[in-house]
Amino acid sequence: MKITDKVNDISDKMKEKILIVEDEFIVANDLKIMLKKAGYQVTGIASSVVQARKSIAEKKPDWVLLDIMLKGDLTGIDLAWELRKINIPFLYISANTNQSTLESVKETQPYGFMVKPFRERDLMVMLDIAKYRFDLEKNADVQESQSREAIEGIIGKSPLLQEVIEKIRVVAPTDTSVLVVGESGTGKEKVAHSVHDLSDRNGSPIVIVNCAALPHSLIESELFGHEKGSFTGANAMRTGKFEQANGGTVFLDEIGELPLDSQVKLLRVLQEKEIERLGGNKTIKVNVRIVAATNRSLEKEVAEGRFRLDLYYRLNVFPIELPPLRERKEDIGLLANFFLTKYAAAAKRNISSISQNALEQLLHYHWPGNIRELEHLIERSVLLAKTTEIEHFELPKTTEKTSTESQGQMKSMEEMERDHILNALQSASGKVSGTGGAAELLKMQPQTLYSKMKKLGIDKGYK
Repeated sequence: MKITDKVNDISDKMKEKILIVEDEFIVANDLKIMLKKAGYQVTGIASSVVQARKSIAEKKPDWVLLDIMLKGDLTGIDLAWELRKINIPFLYISANTNQSTLESVKETQPYGFMVKPFRERDLMVMLDIAKYRFDLEKNADVQESQSREAIEGIIGKSPLLQEVIEKIRVVAPTDTSVLVVGESGTGKEKVAHSVHDLSDRNGSPIVIVNCAALPHSLIESELFGHEKGSFTGANAMRTGKFEQANGGTVFLDEIGELPLDSQVKLLRVLQEKEIERLGGNKTIKVNVRIVAATNRSLEKEVAEGRFRLDLYYRLNVFPIELPPLRERKEDIGLLANFFLTKYAAAAKRNISSISQNALEQLLHYHWPGNIRELEHLIERSVLLAKTTEIEHFELPKTTEKTSTESQGQMKSMEEMERDHILNALQSASGKVSGTGGAAELLKMQPQTLYSKMKKLGIDKGYK
């Protein structure tokens, strides 16, 4: 980077005012030092939502760095909803990574989430990516009318799906990395194809890689290729997926399954735009756009040490979250008829409609397998239909209620620990320490219990 570029970069950051909302003084002070060193203006430090509100009104920050557990009755998540209403972008910095908290965090649509402890470099990368995402969204307002147009192959008119279509149209013309998040069967690969088809790369290939299906011993060979003789059985040079996709797009499905050592090499591709074949001694420049997908919570994977924090930042520049089918039931009729037309033609069957009773069956089913399950059901029903209309569907015996109940029977260790602590607090009438307190009932030190309560997102109102 030239000296003039560095000066311009620092000058840009000096215009960015950041409020730190953090109840631990040492952490907050460290953040302040890091930010000032990088050229940002720090408008202040607030340890509670009440203090933050006052500081926001007086100093009008451009960004807010936000812890989840704060002093007082309100949390960082409560403040996040307020920040959204007044259009101030924010990022979370927290040690609280239990599943229920992360789900609440995602609903507020932050521009980033950093798990404590972290390095200064990680903080700067997160801020740069957050600002890039924010600028993308601001520019997207100009394209709103175009963004609402349908995309071929993506079926539905529900508001949730329209949001997905808008995001695809915004990000497709750029070279930005995209992370598609959603349950199995929600159509993540279809989104990846749409992003590629609507980009300037559509004249080059899109290469699909299912990370979960690759044997660990062959992952690097598949992704980056290998030279002849690089290992036993390497009888010829092999071109990897990234070279095959040069000029186009690599879709990394189930990215959460990628082992840590392979994540390091993928990070290099994102940062340096170059690879090395296994057994090779020269770097090869590659020009690819990466679209990744997962049905896991990568924030949770990062917190538990299974996914690299720096790689998560690089992939999560522009997330697209696909809603499950049960949350967009108004699209079920359109999808069912689309698949009916497709599979009736393929099977050369004269089947043209679905009865009202059969459609009601689809609308009342829970769809754990999402669109993929619906597609397979329609294909099967077309083959079994005895008239020109599908009159009944053979759905699994489980209902939405029993499905939910069965899922609820198996709780995570964190959920069980949280329930156990809440039961103890209830038995102790909300008292934590002292005689008859929850700490005594649980046979642990009060400070240990307070620490666990904070980590698990249990309200601070207990004494």
